[in-house]
Amino acid sequence: MRRALYFSALLLAGAGLWFGVTRTVVQAQTTVPVDSDDIGGVAASSKGPEAGIWVIAETTDLPTKYSKTVVTDDRGRFLIPDLPKANYSVWARGYGLTDSPKVQTQPGKNVNLTPAIAANAAEAAKLYPASYWYSLMRVPDKKDFPGTGPSGNGINPNLKSQPEWIHLVKTDSCESCHQLGNKWTREIPSFFGAFDSPAKAWQRRVQSGQAGSAMVGGLNSLGVQRATEMLGDWTTRIAKGELPPAPPRPAGVERNIVITQMDWADPKSYLHDEISTDKRNPSVNANGLIYGSPEESRDFLPVLDPVHLTTSKVPVPYRDPKTPGQPKPLQASAFWGEEPIWDAHTSVHNPMFDGQGRVWITAKIRPNENLDYCKAGSDHPSAKVFPLNASGRQLSVYDPKTNKTENIDTCFATHHLLFAEDANNTLWTSTGGGGGIVGWLNTKMWDATHDERKSQGWTPLILDTNGNGKRDEWTEPGQPDDPKKDKRIAPGFYGIALGTDGSVWGSVLGYPGAIVRVNPGPDPTHTAMAEYYEPPYKDSKNPGYSPRGLDIDRNNVVWVALASGHLASFDRRKCKGPLNGPSATGQQCVEGWTLYASPGPNFKNVTEGGSADSHYYDWVDQFDTLGLGKNTPIITGNGSDSLMALVNGKWVVMRVPYPLGFFAKGLDGRIDDAKTGWKGKGVWTTWGTRTTFHSETGKGTQSKVVHVQLRPDPLAK
Repeated sequence: MRRALYFSALLLAGAGLWFGVTRTVVQAQTTVPVDSDDIGGVAASSKGPEAGIWVIAETTDLPTKYSKTVVTDDRGRFLIPDLPKANYSVWARGYGLTDSPKVQTQPGKNVNLTPAIAANAAEAAKLYPASYWYSLMRVPDKKDFPGTGPSGNGINPNLKSQPEWIHLVKTDSCESCHQLGNKWTREIPSFFGAFDSPAKAWQRRVQSGQAGSAMVGGLNSLGVQRATEMLGDWTTRIAKGELPPAPPRPAGVERNIVITQMDWADPKSYLHDEISTDKRNPSVNANGLIYGSPEESRDFLPVLDPVHLTTSKVPVPYRDPKTPGQPKPLQASAFWGEEPIWDAHTSVHNPMFDGQGRVWITAKIRPNENLDYCKAGSDHPSAKVFPLNASGRQLSVYDPKTNKTENIDTCFATHHLLFAEDANNTLWTSTGGGGGIVGWLNTKMWDATHDERKSQGWTPLILDTNGNGKRDEWTEPGQPDDPKKDKRIAPGFYGIALGTDGSVWGSVLGYPGAIVRVNPGPDPTHTAMAEYYEPPYKDSKNPGYSPRGLDIDRNNVVWVALASGHLASFDRRKCKGPLNGPSATGQQCVEGWTLYASPGPNFKNVTEGGSADSHYYDWVDQFDTLGLGKNTPIITGNGSDSLMALVNGKWVVMRVPYPLGFFAKGLDGRIDDAKTGWKGKGVWTTWGTRTTFHSETGKGTQSKVVHVQLRPDPLAK
């Protein structure tokens, strides 16, 4: 007994010593060295310091709402650097936790944050990205295809396979404009009333707001009956308590990410893209204004001054007063009732800087019908080859030095645009998915003459089907092939990319979709030749299909966002067979493709492809503006609140955890000051969702400019 008491005393003494050491370590951790413009501290729950969770500092004291987000290190420590002087609310958020109480503080201070362990799995899941909830969807089984229509299985007869359905419920219809799976979409608002079935409730909800007609069209493309049954089953199971798998916390280099967000535009508008610099030279417009494109919502460019944190607007004029505006809401929405919240005519889609600091935009300046010089009978060189009767969107350019915007009429439709690295500063544009052409503007000539007719050109997409290496007379789409002739193909470009070898690449929407390479030649109107490459959609083990966004690296490797849940690369140098000739109709270079499945779960009953996440666009960081290396491809995680970079075949997920609902469409990188290391560069993007009010912060939320930076470690100042 004496021996037992002796050892018990030793154990108690040791325990006391251990607890004393633990207290000392925790107390030491509560102070993180900070500068006068930093906030530091430790985030710890009842289980101790929490590694890999986010800490957010937010303020409304500045000219525009401002927040900065960092990630804790492996000891729960954090440092939020370079904060403007203001009063901040600071709190911690992480998977498996509930948010800590918000602490009011100022830069130069240390704070301790105390997130709580989530009470249960349902409480924890409230913070999961939308795509995890969306993965609970049961899409129709393979055996249900092809569709047999309203009198059969309710699936549109045009859909022949499960992948065709998936590409529509993701990037080419349902999620091309906003997330599915966030709180506002995985629940049915009581505003819509009571219905006989969940399917009927869904038929009503998709009619809401000014995009109601487009959403109804999306349902029709799937088959209204089966689509609404699927959506109704999904929301019903969630209402009964079904939960998604848990996502991982940030790890490794993901903990070095710093995310700064600044409001711009207004609560009723939405943004499509932003631009911060000339993509050919990321030092252009250093520390300068950021410009956005509000597409169908507004006839202005929102502007952010990221140095002074002020916002402004640049009006975008249209030439013809008959330029059509926006339709009225099809049905009242749960947020805005019957109020029309969009009023744009110009439909500004994509902005781009040139080397002079001007902002070029794809914008509608008139009704669709073209001027006579675009049509048959004109002596315009391109019209003589391929006349055009209509274009849905044209060009405008804004010069910040003169504060003047000029319209430029184009015979070809415009959608995305990029400047070539050539003597003419040629501006190439995609058409938005139709027309079977690619168009360009010689901006050097336009600057010299302001002759929009003379400065533009376009060409149809012609395959070298006879394989003789030059462009000849061609057969039209739908006509039988002629071994003596070439062949014209009809799909237009959605995304566009320009190779260092002078090639022009475009993505083709739909299933299986494709990418097209155009070699312009010395006289593109007459010499341009196209090559057509489909993704490996026939691969039984890992099919990839339906490109949307694309970009290219300095080695002319094309990177493509696929609806199958992949980022894909296409390296033409790997092609083994003929790239032209009668058999080069899409599957002639399957070996050129490499598919990288994006992180996250797939749909509940889908065994092939990547994740349920939706990838709208991608961008290649050719000049290492972020810090992950030159030629790093970055894809938008439109369902997962993220941008995702592929580094040596591994994913780096850059999550925007607050407010939930981040959804990007375009991005670029800028170098403001190369001498200051990570602080002087970063990637810029914007909230590109049409439904900012579907975010965590609800009605009144404005679109935000997002600056993503990578520091050397989680405590770097």
